[in-house]
Amino acid sequence: MSRLLPLTDPRDVADLRTFLTRARGVDPQGAVRFQARGRAVGAYVCVLEPHGLLDRTPTVLGLRTAALAREHDLDVTVPLGGVLDRMPRQDQEQAEVGLPPVDAAVSWAGIAPPLSGWTPVGAVAGDALRETARAGIAEVARTVPTDAGAAVVDTVRSQVWGRSSGWAEPLAGRLSGAPVPDGAAFAAYSLGFLRPGAEVAVAENGRWVRLSTPGGHVLAKR
Repeated sequence: MSRLLPLTDPRDVADLRTFLTRARGVDPQGAVRFQARGRAVGAYVCVLEPHGLLDRTPTVLGLRTAALAREHDLDVTVPLGGVLDRMPRQDQEQAEVGLPPVDAAVSWAGIAPPLSGWTPVGAVAGDALRETARAGIAEVARTVPTDAGAAVVDTVRSQVWGRSSGWAEPLAGRLSGAPVPDGAAFAAYSLGFLRPGAEVAVAENGRWVRLSTPGGHVLAKR
């Protein structure tokens, strides 16, 4: 199995670099799962996940897709930092990305969102997601003490990002499952998927809900 991603254009490399850099800003020790089938590749990163059986934090993933220059079959999870270290510099006209030789062991990589069977349920305002994310970030910063341990931080983040607030009200009555958690708004904002004035398409598949923008997708398990 080749540890090389043959993208079609150096600009795709730049887009992937931006996506992975933002993901590392959320989790400096994070990982990325690359799934390549045929002439397409999906890059999954984890923005939120529960820690322990009693943690109610939703699992929220970010996804960006790209075209491949040739057919490829790949499914690996590797450290974010290792991928970024191997990416061509911005002044290089290279469209291939080498992947680290060592895999990353992360629990969320075993949770696979559906690839098909999604049902559209409407759209929400991107500006509302941005406001929700900013308010949640401020609440977490305001609530967590400066010397708080990991357990306290996880509890606060679970409470803030596990709830569903007003931005998802336009979807009321359309979703067959539970409401969309605010953690999905946080992911869309943190990964740079939101554009001023643009709407975000929403679809669901069982316990999963997907927010889609031209910049990428957010997948949240309710």
